[in-house]
Amino acid sequence: MHDSPARPLVAEAIGTFALCFVGILAITVGKLTDQPAGVVSLASIALAHGLTIAVMVSALGAISGGHFNPAVTFGFVVTGRMSPVRGAMYWGAQLLGAFVAGALLVSVFGSKTVGDGTPGLFEGVPTGAGILLEAVATFFLVLVIFGTAVDERAPKSVYPFAIGFTVALDIMAIGPLTGAAMNPARAFGPALASGAWGNHMVFWVGPLLGGAAAALLQHHFLIGRSPSPAVAERGGPAPEEQRRTH
Repeated sequence: MHDSPARPLVAEAIGTFALCFVGILAITVGKLTDQPAGVVSLASIALAHGLTIAVMVSALGAISGGHFNPAVTFGFVVTGRMSPVRGAMYWGAQLLGAFVAGALLVSVFGSKTVGDGTPGLFEGVPTGAGILLEAVATFFLVLVIFGTAVDERAPKSVYPFAIGFTVALDIMAIGPLTGAAMNPARAFGPALASGAWGNHMVFWVGPLLGGAAAALLQHHFLIGRSPSPAVAERGGPAPEEQRRTH
């Protein structure tokens, strides 16, 4: 079957849609259903995001690499594993998927609900601190992505859940302070749909800086060898890649 160049873009849009759709609802479901305080917890929000990423990477990673995040794609571009043009196409698909998720939920529950599910700085957290926290959290995320999904020495069965668990632990660490986007699309899509633009640049500057730093460190020092053509072409794990299964 002919391999359509649109397939990876559709996969990226779907994966990012899922992350935003589930993430917004996980944060706001308590208010929507008038549940008692404590039913929705930081752990439940973290697991909702992390499990979504894990299953979407498992389902779609062989098609697009499973980025679902402009900061991840930026890491592949700055290391030369993906061309800037291809990276821009991934960004477009990711931002579109995020916006569609936000717009769909606005149409059902209204702008306030989606705004409440949009990452934002907690009152009293300075902009600089927010950028730093998002950068460090995204550094961990991209470090794990390169270490488990890109490095061919890693067991191939590990990477979807290693990535998902990293999203979850980052949210548990900084979620109450910044919303723990670690992903410009996770902030942009709901913000565009709801108008919740507060401190929006924090969720571009921090993740892009942290993601680039982790990618460069892995690419030039920790991985220690050039990617195979399959990995270099896809910007992530490829189905034909020869990797260990345990």
